[in-house]
Amino acid sequence: MPAPMQADSVEELIDRWRSHLRRRQPLHAADVAELEDHLREQIASLMDAGLAADEAFLVAAKRIGNIDAISREFAREHSDRLWKQLVALPAPSGAPRPARTEAIVAICIAAAAALAFKLPAFFGVPFENAHAGFYIRHFGLFVLPLLVGYFAWKRHLDIGTAQWLALACVAAFVFANVYPFTPRGTTEWLTALHLPIALWLAVGIAYAGGRWNEVAGRLDFVRFSGELFVYYALGGALLTALTMSNLQVIGLEDAPVITDWVLPCGALGGLVIASWLIEARQSAIGNVAPVLMRLVTPLFVVLLATFLGGVLVTGRALGMNRDVLVSLNLLLVAVLCLVAFSVTARDADGRPGSPGVLHAVLVVTALLATGLALSATAARIAELGWSPNRAAALGENVILLVNFFWHTVLYVRFLRGRAAFAPLERWQTGYLPVYAGWAAAVVILFPPLFGYL
Repeated sequence: MPAPMQADSVEELIDRWRSHLRRRQPLHAADVAELEDHLREQIASLMDAGLAADEAFLVAAKRIGNIDAISREFAREHSDRLWKQLVALPAPSGAPRPARTEAIVAICIAAAAALAFKLPAFFGVPFENAHAGFYIRHFGLFVLPLLVGYFAWKRHLDIGTAQWLALACVAAFVFANVYPFTPRGTTEWLTALHLPIALWLAVGIAYAGGRWNEVAGRLDFVRFSGELFVYYALGGALLTALTMSNLQVIGLEDAPVITDWVLPCGALGGLVIASWLIEARQSAIGNVAPVLMRLVTPLFVVLLATFLGGVLVTGRALGMNRDVLVSLNLLLVAVLCLVAFSVTARDADGRPGSPGVLHAVLVVTALLATGLALSATAARIAELGWSPNRAAALGENVILLVNFFWHTVLYVRFLRGRAAFAPLERWQTGYLPVYAGWAAAVVILFPPLFGYL
């Protein structure tokens, strides 16, 4: 381990960080002081965990999330090794796990998730059409509690928090099974859709370790979620397509082993492996996210603008049918994920520039589209009455409208130089429990409210 630096050297690093922040960011003195307090707390925690002072400064600076440029400057001065460790070092809540041990544990948990999917068949619930509802409701439960356990182990989570997360997983299992759902009914589908969303908050708390109450900890989880989606969806889709293509060539694409074992078990185990791979290669995150945002954001702006323009031209704002509303809501959820992920990918210098303006256009068009969806959903409720789908859509639209509205306000203030970016980070990451809370409400309340239809 490198020899620790002197205290005055640490103070010099912090002084340079402070000067850089004041030059590049429109922050008030009080905001700088608050960020400095967080920085010093992170440095102290990391040094207590055994890091040298210069390493602790670099990691703490990255977690504060405002000084990538000065981090690169110090990386050049101190060595490539420090820069590679910048975002790959573990949280300060315990000693790091050996890489080989983590790989073995991840592979074992992936295998456990795959076997969990096959376990019901041993109790008379085979994977077939007659039991499709059961497997749909439990698909997230086969893997997400195991992923919570993996991160709880990796982050050395304290016993109290681990117990609460275990209780949340047990509650999810109970509400997936306690109600007499109508087979393939609406409330059963809503439960299957919303249960993983509620459980994903438990994954986030475990992933953040003891840093969930910090903005930096929640930002790390949002960044991880975005990376996981990209690697899992794109990589999984490519692997599945190649596998099925090869099997088709040799005439085995319809073999029961493929549909009963390879695809479902691979999908569950692959989520764990993808999570482990992201953890093992975290240093690439800071490069992938900004590039991804610059590529995808314009596409969503064009898509939303085209939709809004079409609605205005046809005059069918309140007359949208069910399928159009479902498609619009799915699009808005995708935009929400993009907006949340983009918060973790902003320019390190804090200067908005053209990508920042494009992001503002995206959020404003999303806000207008959400208002349109909310009006159309309310009109359908007034005309046709309440149903589980309409109630769920209405609640989703309200939550999205509030999020996009305040995000727009904070982002416009940032673009005009009247506020820092930190309030926007706090808002977007602090809003995460709202999504999970609504998802939990749908799972717990909707089946009895709507007669398990």
